[in-house]
Amino acid sequence: MRKTFETEIQKLKDEMLVLGSMVEQQILGSVEALKKRDVDASRHIREVDDQVNARRYAIEEQVMIVIATQQPLAHDLRLLASILEVSGELERMGDYAKGIATVSIRMGDQPLLKPLIDIPRMAQKGADMLHRALAAFINEDVATARSIPAEDDEVDELYTQIYHELMMFVIQDPKTIERANWLLWVAHNLERLADRVTNICERTIFIVTGELKEIESTNDKK
Repeated sequence: MRKTFETEIQKLKDEMLVLGSMVEQQILGSVEALKKRDVDASRHIREVDDQVNARRYAIEEQVMIVIATQQPLAHDLRLLASILEVSGELERMGDYAKGIATVSIRMGDQPLLKPLIDIPRMAQKGADMLHRALAAFINEDVATARSIPAEDDEVDELYTQIYHELMMFVIQDPKTIERANWLLWVAHNLERLADRVTNICERTIFIVTGELKEIESTNDKK
């Protein structure tokens, strides 16, 4: 019975890694498509979002089956509950990538207001945080899970910098407001993605310690 349970858990963890990898690619791909103004690539990002959603729901269904048939207790139940939660977080991150792709498509032939420098940095940082947070989740690595949320400050700082730069464009030429808003929305999605990485870290700590509490970043404390 226990061996069967462990096999099912491993399958779920493997599926989580696949889902996480898909989301990472979606995030980086959506920003790259925006940078290159590649509308076809942006449309592809939107189409792949359906696959992300389907994997999320398949994971949820399998978790419910395991709970019903294996009757897990304590640590195992926390793990399964957290897999449910984290799969939802990943699906939402996929929505952020879809949102960025949508911005790219809606911009049509409009040129970017400014070259994309900090937005790709935000995407790369967020994807890297996600990759390590998911590895910590799978391995139940509490030390890493506690350390990653502090990096959210870097993403927040990039967002603030982008915001101020875009507002300067609008002040100098109010006609740029629409193009500024497009890029601000992209940056906002990437900032929210990093916040959701923190949620994954909180769930990792919960699995091991049974304690579920919010991790505050340095900016939160300020």
